[in-house]
Amino acid sequence: MENAHVIVLFGATGDLSRRKLLPGLMRLWQAGLLDDTRIVGTSLDDVDTEGFVRIAHESCEEFGKRALSPEEWETFSGMLSFVPQSAGPPALAEAVREAETELARGGRPVDFLHYLSVPPKAALDVVRQLDEAGLVKQSRIVMEKPFGTDLESARRLNERLHQVFDEAQIFRIDHFLGKEAAQNILAFRFANGLFEPIWNRNFIDHVQIDVPETLGLEGRSRFYEGTGAYRDMVVTHLMQVLAFMAMEPPTSLAPGPISDEKLKVFRSMRPIEPHNVVRGQYAGYRDHDEVADDSDTETFVALKVEIDNWRWAGVPFYLRTGKKMAEGARIISIAFKEPPLTMFPRGSNAGTQGPDHLTFDLADQSRMSLSFYGKRPGPGMKLEKLSMQFATHETSSSLAVLEAYERLIHDALRGDHTLFTTAAGIETLWEKSIPLLVTPSPVRTYPVGSWGPNAIHQLVAPHAWRLPFERSWREHNDYGQ
Repeated sequence: MENAHVIVLFGATGDLSRRKLLPGLMRLWQAGLLDDTRIVGTSLDDVDTEGFVRIAHESCEEFGKRALSPEEWETFSGMLSFVPQSAGPPALAEAVREAETELARGGRPVDFLHYLSVPPKAALDVVRQLDEAGLVKQSRIVMEKPFGTDLESARRLNERLHQVFDEAQIFRIDHFLGKEAAQNILAFRFANGLFEPIWNRNFIDHVQIDVPETLGLEGRSRFYEGTGAYRDMVVTHLMQVLAFMAMEPPTSLAPGPISDEKLKVFRSMRPIEPHNVVRGQYAGYRDHDEVADDSDTETFVALKVEIDNWRWAGVPFYLRTGKKMAEGARIISIAFKEPPLTMFPRGSNAGTQGPDHLTFDLADQSRMSLSFYGKRPGPGMKLEKLSMQFATHETSSSLAVLEAYERLIHDALRGDHTLFTTAAGIETLWEKSIPLLVTPSPVRTYPVGSWGPNAIHQLVAPHAWRLPFERSWREHNDYGQ
């Protein structure tokens, strides 16, 4: 990076900071990607710099990927300072300017990165505080979801943000797009002559993006009761992954062209109609504190998305996510159209195990699988489903994989918007969601540990959900699957 940086971490003593941000910053520093940097923490907790350093040390030891030596920790901890929110904007400005002065001695220009790890209702207060402290110029701001809860609130939020920051300064973070596997979709699609020509309605039958979670609310009852699975996960996560899957080739892999193509996908989507959506609520949700006895909030949602453009007309995209489900996974599955199979004799198994699939696993150590029919060795024409698989952890470069937050923080420091959401994109998605939000489909109860309400099978018919998988992923060097 050309410039040095002061990173201002709002909510520095909170859960996200302890689990992801502080360990992530430490790993970026270990990797040599965070040179000439100071980190100024601030939060509602009334601690001092010594207390913040202690919190950071505990979080890095518990959640960090590699242990720090005492010498490394001494150097990294020297980058940390803390200002409580109770001290007000002048104290924050003083701490940031002091860090800036230290870095400026190295002769490099200094930029600011403000990371807002705060509740949604507090985000605009932080923006106002930054404005009062004179910390807007030469700065970028990272914001966590949700980016509004409907079209009106999203427009209002963006309007108030733009009163202080230009759009180019705003980085709306989506950790799904920071995963190695999500970016591998771009490489897989556009760098391979084998797949680029068949990435369209002529060869692809349907697509599934499936993100079930085994976790429940984990202390987020109040937030979730006013949000629900659609607002919490679909608009901010699953739709962004869908855009990577469906967009046209950009003129280059630069932030502007990629954002333009993603926006075209959103604009080509048909409105989300209630009859194409299944909403669910796990049994026992209403027993949580701060949840209404007659709550209509969905903890599960499955929907069919239709993209009405030349490439994808007639190809349904099925999205599913929910809490307290049977498994936790992040899967993209592309089903290819089947050829005529009448030439194969009765009993050959041709077509009996579903279409060929290309599957992406969006885990931190990502995997891909391509399934197809092949002849079983032996007499006669007996077919079986085979697969070719690739796993990041089997490569020599697996140790270089950055976690999603690490990659996105580094991109924000460099001013790279490629993996971030734009105001226009978010507002377009909320506009497409109006029919569902105005007249939501009914909420159906589903058992904890299941795959959701039974109505999901009618939604996806005549197809079937890929999860649970019919075959497990092959383990390293295990060729028996």
